This record gives sequence, C-alpha cells and structure tokens, in this order.
Amino acid sequence: MLPLRDDNPTFRTPIITWAIIAANLAAWILVQGAGSEPRLSSSVCTLGLIPGELLHRIALGTEVPVGSGLSCQIGAANWLTPLTSMFMHGGWGHVLGNMWFLHIFGNNVEDSMGSGRYLMFYLLVGLAAASAQVAMEPSSAMPMVGASGAISGVMGAYVVLYPRVAIQVWFPPVFRFALPAWAMLGVWFLLDNLLPASMLLGIDRQGGVAFWAHIGGFLAGIALVIPFRDEDLVAEHRSGVRDWRERGIPAE
Repeated sequence: MLPLRDDNPTFRTPIITWAIIAANLAAWILVQGAGSEPRLSSSVCTLGLIPGELLHRIALGTEVPVGSGLSCQIGAANWLTPLTSMFMHGGWGHVLGNMWFLHIFGNNVEDSMGSGRYLMFYLLVGLAAASAQVAMEPSSAMPMVGASGAISGVMGAYVVLYPRVAIQVWFPPVFRFALPAWAMLGVWFLLDNLLPASMLLGIDRQGGVAFWAHIGGFLAGIALVIPFRDEDLVAEHRSGVRDWRERGIPAE
C-alpha cells in the first residue's frame, strides 16, 4: 500500500523537509556511490549502526557478511553511527521509497512545528528509532541503515496532528482509494511492523527490515509531537485548511 498524496495543503515552504531529502540523496550519490561497490558496502559498514559493535557484544575483528561477497569487520564502537545511519541506504528502492514517504508526510508536520522545532524533532525520533532497534537486538551484527525510523516518527506525529485527513493510496496492481490518515498509518504500523516484529521475537535474523526501529520511531513521534508542535502554527494551519476547502484555492 503506497501513499500517493494527502488532501492536506501546506502554507509555508517546507525548507527542512526538502533539506533532509537533499541530504539523503547527496549522501546516497556522493558517499555511497549511488549503490556502486565497494563504496556502498564500505559506507554501510563504517556509517551504519551495528548494535553488537556499539554495545561491544561482538569481538573485534569479526567478519560480518553484507552481501555480494563483501563483509564488514567489527571495530571500535563509533557513537556517531546512530546519527550517520539515518542518512545511509541500501539501494535505490530504499532511498527513493523513504524520501517519497517523507515528502508526503513531512511537509505538513513541519508546517505545524516550524522549521527549527521540526529539525530537532526529526533527529530525536531518528535516534529513538535507533535506540529501539539496539535495545531489542543488542547482539545483532547486521548494519542498520536508512531514514525510515525517523520518517516513522514523522508519520506518528502526522497521525496525531491530522488523523482525519484523507490519504490517497495505491494498492498494487490497480486499486486506488482514499483512507483517513489514522486508518492508513494504523494499518501500516500494525500489519507492516508490529505483527512481523512480534513474530520474529527471539529469532536470530540475518538482516532484513528493522521493524523495531520503525515501531520505536512511530511511538516516539506520537509522544514528542505534543511538546514540539507550535499551537499558533497548528491553529493557523487549521484556519488555512478551512479557507482552502471553502474557496478551493490551492496552497503550497
């Protein structure tokens, strides 16, 4: 189920959302070589988050396979990796999919927080997502990369701020329909994350989706949106939406 757009205008230029998208794409192309080897594997190993390495649960020098016959060598813990991993990705589909979700949901959350608060919020929920993954899989040797934990936090904030906004979704191959945000994001959280995460509890996985990062980020977004939202901007946004709907004037 892919969101296509939301029926929720923005009234300010989403500078930080665009900047985060640009930073992720720049990192993908300039640091990760747009997926070319050996730059992709090298960036994942050095800038990705490896829970077992961070918590010293894996012996130094241990070789961890990362695909294509390449491997990471466990080294000294780098406490910046919870942050740097948020800007690394594993493939074109990974980075473009994440940036599409951020494009759909991030601009309206930024509209109700203001740029400065939104940037702090984004980084905090991203770190909360990383912490959740480390807490649930502390001995994992697989690098975790991607902005999806932080974007899950943005989605958690969105469902609190705009629960009844219609989201136009596409269900491949042909179905297209509208769902309220609470339903679309609720289905995503329960079926795509909570259910598979609970089924994998206690299983030693060799890579895959970082479900606990998604869950941790989403819940952190729900918890942090209240102190981070700007009440004046929220009221202004709601007033602008009412005017937009009544007069049919598009807002950017």
